[in-house]
Amino acid sequence: MYLPGVNSGKAMNWIFHITPRSHWEQAQQAGSYRADSLDTEGFIHCSTPAQVVRVADLFYRGQSGLVLLCIDPERLNAELIYEEVEEKQRFPHLYGALNLDAVVQVVDFQPNSEGRFELPAAIG
Repeated sequence: MYLPGVNSGKAMNWIFHITPRSHWEQAQQAGSYRADSLDTEGFIHCSTPAQVVRVADLFYRGQSGLVLLCIDPERLNAELIYEEVEEKQRFPHLYGALNLDAVVQVVDFQPNSEGRFELPAAIG
């Protein structure tokens, strides 16, 4: 995975979180990001590079106004745990608020004309 201006080896370790742009803007005002799932499930759902498009197609198909938060796990203040969810896949779950300085890139994440997602060119 290549990200302009970033060591590509390090970028391979990034995790991703999909959210509406308005939620990201609110987080910037608040100083940290809290997904609704943090209150309801105790963690923020994240994905690896190999998982994020499938997650987007399953849960956000056809939705616009989304952004993809690119997160460097080494910068996280909250605990990150990879947990088995389905099909024996391990998904990254963040057990606490997302500190904004761990978000190293924010990319528009829009579906194509069929409502499906692809990894944005700015990332892949």
